[in-house]
Amino acid sequence: MKILMVCLGNICRSPLAEGILKTKVEKNRLNWIVDSAGTSSQHSGEQPDSRSIAIAEKYGIDITDQRSRQFKTRDFSEFDLILVMDASNFRNVVNLARDEEDIKKVKLIMNLAEPDQNNEVPDPYWNDNGFEQVYQMLDKACEALLLKY
Repeated sequence: MKILMVCLGNICRSPLAEGILKTKVEKNRLNWIVDSAGTSSQHSGEQPDSRSIAIAEKYGIDITDQRSRQFKTRDFSEFDLILVMDASNFRNVVNLARDEEDIKKVKLIMNLAEPDQNNEVPDPYWNDNGFEQVYQMLDKACEALLLKY
């Protein structure tokens, strides 16, 4: 199973989601590949936001080796499941889809934990206090993902 986490800049939410899921995958000895990307190229090559790094470290997860990259159409060929953080990310990714098979791979991540609610993971970039909430939401979604797949 190959899973791609996607947010806007690939410095806050998707790096956390990648780190959380990678930790769970290792713990459960699953043969999964987990990566992340952003719909924007604004932060390409950058390390995750220092606040994402700090909240991950709080829970024993090191995401300092990650670097932001932009989502590309070829990611549809590389990944089985593309988990996006919000409706805007969903639209941006689906707009790059080549066909219905690509579109079927794209899911709102919180629908794993809260089916059919279409809840979004808020972007904590503008809210220093939002990183804890985002971590908890993504942890819940990643747990649900393990149970589903």
